[in-house]
Amino acid sequence: MPNYKVKLKNKTEIAEGTMAFHFEKPDGFIYKAGQFADCTLIAPSETDSEGDSRAFSFASAPYESDLILATRMRDTAFKRALKTMAPGAELNLDAPYGSFKLHNNVNIPAVFLTAGIGITPVRSIVLQAMHENVPRRILVFYSNRRPEDAAFLNELRELRETSLDYTFIATMTQTEKSSSNWDGETGHISKAMLQKYIGDMTLPIYYIDGPPAMVIAMQTLLGEAGVDEDNIRTEEFSGY
Repeated sequence: MPNYKVKLKNKTEIAEGTMAFHFEKPDGFIYKAGQFADCTLIAPSETDSEGDSRAFSFASAPYESDLILATRMRDTAFKRALKTMAPGAELNLDAPYGSFKLHNNVNIPAVFLTAGIGITPVRSIVLQAMHENVPRRILVFYSNRRPEDAAFLNELRELRETSLDYTFIATMTQTEKSSSNWDGETGHISKAMLQKYIGDMTLPIYYIDGPPAMVIAMQTLLGEAGVDEDNIRTEEFSGY
């Protein structure tokens, strides 16, 4: 894959402990919704045993003018350097990679099961599908501890008003620790929750991404519900 130097335009906190970084898109750079990039700091002021590179899914949709990367801000040398990058600073980008992409048959529903920062490729895929305006049923189940922890929550909720084919279900597992009111689903994603919105669980193609434990739990849940393993696509987010 070709390497690019991309310039930071701006950065913003999009959830508690989570930041989005907007970079200029290089001329001629093409990627598909759901893909990722290997990102390497250029001459960082510090480093540690985890190194100067990380893999980040594009949170931006291909039609958008910026490249958007979003991440939880753990206390590592890489994340500290990333957080302090000033507009105009550059990052090495080796991309695109990955096959976590929407299937072609629009007659088969797509169901996304995600948690935490796993929402980044899902945002890319959903926004691109909306932009292309091809009728297809998309359901997104998004689990977080609290609303404050949920990146892109309001944006993805508001998209429900633009398409009858799109269903967004956010669920919170620790609402008692939240300072805001929550009137949506609560608890972890479960078989009962999926059946409530999907109906026949054997019909869709499923996309699972998030922490490894969550991915394994969702695979097990779907397997016990009779979903064919060929209809399950996964991507693990570890060490973020």
